[in-house]
Amino acid sequence: MTTRTFKTTLFIVIASLLIQSCKTQYEILLTGNDVDAKYEAAFDYFNHGKYSKASQLFENLTVLTSNTDRDDTVHFYWGLSNYRFRDYYTAETNFSKFLMTFPYSPFYEEAAFLRIDCLYRSTYRWELDQAPTYSAIEIISQYIQENPKSTHVPICRKMLAELNERLDKKAFENARLYYKMEDYKAAWVSFKNILKDDYDNVYREDILYYLAKSSYKYALNSMESKQRERYLTFVDDYYNFIGEAPESPYRKELDVLFRRAQKALGQYSGTDDELKEKEKDFERERKKLMKQSLEAQE
Repeated sequence: MTTRTFKTTLFIVIASLLIQSCKTQYEILLTGNDVDAKYEAAFDYFNHGKYSKASQLFENLTVLTSNTDRDDTVHFYWGLSNYRFRDYYTAETNFSKFLMTFPYSPFYEEAAFLRIDCLYRSTYRWELDQAPTYSAIEIISQYIQENPKSTHVPICRKMLAELNERLDKKAFENARLYYKMEDYKAAWVSFKNILKDDYDNVYREDILYYLAKSSYKYALNSMESKQRERYLTFVDDYYNFIGEAPESPYRKELDVLFRRAQKALGQYSGTDDELKEKEKDFERERKKLMKQSLEAQE
């Protein structure tokens, strides 16, 4: 064996022994009954960012410090260790239990907020199941109501706004899916139901736009005997739209559809050439807006 090989082997052996020693030391500490040593070590691991090991020690300490002055501190830092480790599901469980067990602890308000943050972080994007979103909204709303002067209220309101926007988007996209599938009757009903159930939906202008387009296309594709009634529904939707959003970028397109509907109903007073010119104006405007949108994305 060469000197270099011997030194390399010796280094590896020593390193392995050191690693094993550290591991054994932690395991001995974890399984031991020295409360003070375990308590000090738990905070040492926590302060050095070793949250997984800190969590295990704090969890172990919950039994050893039960009904002592350290009880609420240990439970709080158990949850906080899991929170810092980004195990939000376990941390939320920790904080929920803490809030029920230690209602008078000085850590109570912070634990309540951290539980909310765990719930918020555990929600899913709009395409997925929104049951966790509904739960988070309920708990956040309750927190704001019970702690109106808390310094955490502003961020809680931001969380609520984001979560509600997510629900609004899901409802809007679900309805728009029917429109994309060219099931215009189902699309119209879905958009109508959104406005009925959620008047303040942040996509309200888009919903009114697609509602009008759905009723127009439903009328256009209907048998002749049904068209008049369905065009009249579109006219109502059109007036509802321009009543709320007269300056909307969707206005010109819906104006064109309105003139077509008037013609179909025998109520258009202009000529065919005038109607075609209006449609050309809209197409030019649409292409201009699309070009501006593409340039803005570059």
